[in-house]
Amino acid sequence: MLTAPSATAPDGPPSAPDFSGWSCPLPLRDHPRVVMGHGGGGAMSAELVANVFAPAFGGPALAGLGDSAVLELGGARLAFSTDSYVVRPLFFPGGSIGDLAVNGTVNDLAMSGARAAYLSCGFILEEGVEMAAVDRVARAVGAAARAAGVEIATGDTKVVEAGHGDGIYLNTAGIGLVPAGVDIRPQRAAPGDVVIVSGEIGLHGVAVMSVREGLEFGVEIESDCAALGGLVEAMLAVTPDLHVLRDPTRGGLAAALNEIATAAGVGVVVNERSVPIPPQVANACALLGLDPLYVANEGKLVAFVPRRTADAVLDAMRAHPLGAGAAVIGECVPDHPGMVVVRTAFGATRVMDLPIGEQLPRIC
Repeated sequence: MLTAPSATAPDGPPSAPDFSGWSCPLPLRDHPRVVMGHGGGGAMSAELVANVFAPAFGGPALAGLGDSAVLELGGARLAFSTDSYVVRPLFFPGGSIGDLAVNGTVNDLAMSGARAAYLSCGFILEEGVEMAAVDRVARAVGAAARAAGVEIATGDTKVVEAGHGDGIYLNTAGIGLVPAGVDIRPQRAAPGDVVIVSGEIGLHGVAVMSVREGLEFGVEIESDCAALGGLVEAMLAVTPDLHVLRDPTRGGLAAALNEIATAAGVGVVVNERSVPIPPQVANACALLGLDPLYVANEGKLVAFVPRRTADAVLDAMRAHPLGAGAAVIGECVPDHPGMVVVRTAFGATRVMDLPIGEQLPRIC
């Protein structure tokens, strides 16, 4: 409940209240228990990390809060990342939880410019899950690893009681080498940078939701799940000076751009008409009241590159199968630092906020 001191003029009607004395006893998103929004990749996730995990863990390696940490070890620069996967259903058009686990970790390493080398894989199985499903997921993990050129080097298996899981959960961690001269991190975004997205957005989130909820949109929508290491290598072959790479997974393109703008203290302007949104995703989102800019992707990246090399990088991306639909969608500006704005098709400008929780639960 909001409270404020009374404001009454001595010789007449009440005067305008003094809002400086107002107080709110609880923060807007104060929760005594974890809610689903804490895992959505939006503002609630950021608050959980900033207020609970980061203070508890500490250490300079964690401070960057990137997709992966870049560490110096024995004279080598290593990228290290871990992720957990709790998607439902386990299998969906274009992939499975096994493909997600491998590709997601490979992509997190690639966003630091690293070539993934080795992964770990942990299976958390619910009592009663069909062994055929476990075998199918394990085969998907192996196939995805071979396709990405990485090796599953270690792993673990745990079983929880029936009713205490959701069939199969996976955790993967990965390491890779970062080439000399490569320094890719959110803090390097700078005014004048060109913002490029590697292709059509929103496919993964809509594909998973359509299967989970039994929705039909007149055409099957497949996830874009893919390992992006080869695409990043093609970009680095043009120039090692890529400022920022980010795969817009939970929270979609909007969350990724907001995180970069906040980390670098810069503004970002997005041209709405330039963002490649496939018609089937646009139609599904319009039907369901969703914004495609906030829908998850699992095989796309967003890049901030210096303007002088933007054309060459864009050409290299379009020459790669996973970047054939690459497009320039905006620029980095010195104005409104930490904020992302969208220039709409009607000539207006709106703020693209960081999502609070999530539009679509359990998409990775």
